[in-house]
Amino acid sequence: MNQQGETTETRSALTSKTEGSTTAGGYFVSNYPPFNYWSADAASTAVEALGAPPQPDKPLGVYVHIPFCRKRCHFCYFKVYTDKNAGAIRRYLDAVLVEAERVIERAFVGGRKPTFVYFGGGTPSYLSVEQLGYLFDGLKALLPWDAAQEVAFECEPGTLNEKKLAYLRGAGVTRLSLGVENFTDEVLKANNRAHDAGAIERAYNFAREVGFPHINIDLIAGMLEETEANWQYNIERTLELKPDAVTVYQMEIPFNTTIYQQMRERGELTAPVADWPTKRRWAAEAFARLEGAGYTVTSAYTAVTDPRRVRFVYRDELWRGCDMLALGVSSFGHASGVHYQNEKDFEPYIERVEAGEVPVRRAFVTSEDQRLIRELVLLMKLGRVERSYFVNKFGVDVVERFAEVFDKHARAGDLSIDGDAITLTREALLRVDTLLIDFFEPGHRPG
Repeated sequence: MNQQGETTETRSALTSKTEGSTTAGGYFVSNYPPFNYWSADAASTAVEALGAPPQPDKPLGVYVHIPFCRKRCHFCYFKVYTDKNAGAIRRYLDAVLVEAERVIERAFVGGRKPTFVYFGGGTPSYLSVEQLGYLFDGLKALLPWDAAQEVAFECEPGTLNEKKLAYLRGAGVTRLSLGVENFTDEVLKANNRAHDAGAIERAYNFAREVGFPHINIDLIAGMLEETEANWQYNIERTLELKPDAVTVYQMEIPFNTTIYQQMRERGELTAPVADWPTKRRWAAEAFARLEGAGYTVTSAYTAVTDPRRVRFVYRDELWRGCDMLALGVSSFGHASGVHYQNEKDFEPYIERVEAGEVPVRRAFVTSEDQRLIRELVLLMKLGRVERSYFVNKFGVDVVERFAEVFDKHARAGDLSIDGDAITLTREALLRVDTLLIDFFEPGHRPG
């Protein structure tokens, strides 16, 4: 799973997110200001930013959205398509390459090579080896990633085989992320996942044989029909496989999911999944078991075998305010302090590219204070931040700037402040997205 695509806003009552049942609405904080404040009126400012030289020494990342899937999962809220044939896919890949070429012709890239390249979806591994070769070769000719610290690639296990995995590794992919979600066929089927448990085993073993230096698996706590026994089984299977990284998400039900559509049709307010206390407990149990097996918890969602070796460059650079070139339908990017999103639908995106346009649909021009807030709330998801980081970068002591908020959460036992370090408790980290809203500007907080 990624932080791109058809993102929903944090609109539902946060009390339910911290105290009780799972209701509809997003809670995951993936950016600031929230996406619903971005506007079409500001799109031209993003186009201007893409035409201006970059800030000195600002790292550049590239996000490429591959929106194709075999099936749409019931909980999915990303921009995906399950009905595109080979001709439509080729037309889309052509558009992505033309978009990349058009941006590179402008001043924004400024001769920089990407620090990271991230292929998200959708299902990037839905593409055939031939299609991947066409896309990769085209992108490498425009934006060489020989100096990239990470090339990350999302996969659905059922789309992988030895040939495709060997190609990906040979093409330079360093971080392979498997969307496992659950290890049981019944739960996978109930959630309309395209793969089964057997595909997970085969894909993982092939990936290990090929030699990817960083294999991540995603799990979701609180899927449809997930039970206590099933969750414990997921933890056991994960420990048996011992991937380099494990990402644990807690199920949310955004408004553009099949689950919410069914809830609305039945007039239900509570989603048919585990409540928030159960999901937090399951996530806590998973992290505790992983720590017992030698893993280190490195964020609200992630545990890794060795934090010195296993890094997630996309996350770390993105959360620290790097520039990011967005390629593809509905992709999000950042250019010199301007947030932007591409055209959100398939045909309009391609048509705008084919018409010679930069396909930006909406944008937001951030202030210096908003950039500080963005980095603060995102970096707090790591569980620990240093005051000196913000003093050195923004000239602001965040503990003084947000004295009332930090005091509130310190008194509640959510965090401690010891000299330079601000450290969240594990319990607070498990519900960190609900705490971060307090740092938002008043006009950006959900009603």
